[in-house]
Amino acid sequence: MKYEEWEPLYSDILKKISFSRESDEKSADILSHLLKNDAFPVLRDITSGKDVTVCGNAPVLARELDSVKGVIYAADKAALVLWSHGIRPDVIVTDLDGADEEFLTMNEAGTVIVIHAHGDNIPLITYWVPRFRGPLVGTTQSRPFGSIYNFGGFSDGDRAVFCAYESGAKSVRLIGFDCDDPDVDEIKHKKLLVARELLLHLGHVI
Repeated sequence: MKYEEWEPLYSDILKKISFSRESDEKSADILSHLLKNDAFPVLRDITSGKDVTVCGNAPVLARELDSVKGVIYAADKAALVLWSHGIRPDVIVTDLDGADEEFLTMNEAGTVIVIHAHGDNIPLITYWVPRFRGPLVGTTQSRPFGSIYNFGGFSDGDRAVFCAYESGAKSVRLIGFDCDDPDVDEIKHKKLLVARELLLHLGHVI
């Protein structure tokens, strides 16, 4: 998705959830200085022309693992569910709030970590990014620059779907998504509503 198409959606999100564009841009700048590599070519090679399964972090994921096939994208902590069942995702899309030591292990084994910068996760970025030794891609929800990309998307799950399409996926199927989860706080509920709208924008109805 071109930024010119994404920007109106982003502006609407900022109004709905009262986030700061300036803080998002500061976080992206910090991430850009910490990244040791730009693995987008690797991400594209893994994904282009392939069928992709994007695994969301809803509790239902563990019951849907038989449906995993093709290139595997995991949204944040969904990677830990996959890993605990002997599945190493090809890609983890994360803002690092669910990061664990296993992320480091998977990254060293070749999993591409797509790290998202936003205004609330600067401490996580400064803690985790220097520890990764494998392929990394940096993203922002504001204007992209240098090796910081904006594929579209807001939460880890819907952003993984946007990322897969922008990396050339032949098809994208979703498992482990639940935008009607009642056991979330008000902010998370708003994020899920935004995720649903964005997925619908891509033609995915959940």
